[in-house]
Amino acid sequence: MTRPLELGLDTFGDATVDATGTRLSDAEVIRNVVAQGVLADRVGVDFFGIGEHHRDDFSVSAPDMILASLAGQTSRIKLGTAVTVLSSDDPIRVYERFATLDALSNGRAEVILGRGSFTESFPLFGYDLADYETLFSEKLDLFATLRSEGPVTWSGTIRPPLKDQRVYPRTEKGAVTAWIGVGGSPESVVRSVEYGIPMTLAIIGGDPARFVPYVDLYRRAQEQVGSTGMPLGVHSPGHIAATDAQAREELWPHQLVMRNRIGAERGWPAMTEQEYVDEIEHGSLYVGSPDTVAKKIARTVKLLGTDRFDLKYANGTMPHEQLLSSIELYGTEVIPRVRAILDRD
Repeated sequence: MTRPLELGLDTFGDATVDATGTRLSDAEVIRNVVAQGVLADRVGVDFFGIGEHHRDDFSVSAPDMILASLAGQTSRIKLGTAVTVLSSDDPIRVYERFATLDALSNGRAEVILGRGSFTESFPLFGYDLADYETLFSEKLDLFATLRSEGPVTWSGTIRPPLKDQRVYPRTEKGAVTAWIGVGGSPESVVRSVEYGIPMTLAIIGGDPARFVPYVDLYRRAQEQVGSTGMPLGVHSPGHIAATDAQAREELWPHQLVMRNRIGAERGWPAMTEQEYVDEIEHGSLYVGSPDTVAKKIARTVKLLGTDRFDLKYANGTMPHEQLLSSIELYGTEVIPRVRAILDRD
């Protein structure tokens, strides 16, 4: 099955600074994310995803609320998460929220389900990290069952069983559009196929070519269960400016702060500028002029055969004005260039 390539944008709602370096309030960051989504719709971006976090360096803990606001201010762009942390949420409530968003947006709602790359939500909502695997696997199983939008009978170990229960509202298209976020586990790849929920690969470091084996496994698993043709998504960070030098210079101080804060929590050494440059030139940082970024995206799309590429345009404390500029360049210059490159090949 041949699908038109979708080119989207993702943000985690990072806590940002103004032009003087002063941190903005969470409320202002949230309003800015709405403005960024409205601009993405206007300049022709196909998808806008918002992540969920519960920590000081991100301002968004309830992305579906922001997406609901965007549903009323946009007309064509698909609206989803990047990701919804299903492990520490209630699958029924998640389904109800996104079925509601689907109604508000006239069928444009999507949810990307994942474990999340941080663990703050587990103690916050009373979950034991020792149950990390069980929570995700059972909640994903329940969510997949809910997508039939019929009477649900389900049992597991994490909640009381359901017997012929219905969940409302039901969608006009028959199910909430869903993806599973995968970081590179073969088991997660196969599970995506088993549930018939497409995967989106989070490629945040290294050459995308190292993910070819996972894509091959994804295709082989589909052949084995007779469900070929499931779409494939990819998510990677980047920043666009008028020139390569400007893009690198703008992103570097914010990337450094973000990377070193997370790295200190996880025992990583401090990031060097040479590592940053190497990741731009040989890895999965899509940073540069529209032409540079378009060529790099086109290479990844061809290499992995992806149906959607989402650029995580917000990285660390970058000011709102730089993010708006990056979004505009992505929609007006990068997207047309990527399509032209792929049409030629």
